Amino acid sequence: MRFSPLNMFFFYGTMGLLFLYLAIASMEESIWEWQTLLLMLIATFDFGVAIRAYLLHKKLKNIDKK
Repeated sequence: MRFSPLNMFFFYGTMGLLFLYLAIASMEESIWEWQTLLLMLIATFDFGVAIRAYLLHKKLKNIDKK
């Protein structure tokens, strides 16, 4: 089963928001704890993949129009 880039955009964007929420919720005294940094790193990765999937969706859509 194949996922379209737009579905990947929504999936990874949602996962990025979830990990960002978990990072904010895990913050106790400062943001420099290893759990918070790890969750923020995963959220950053998810947002990066979501942006790349959206750009791929736009590129494929422009190719189909031509």
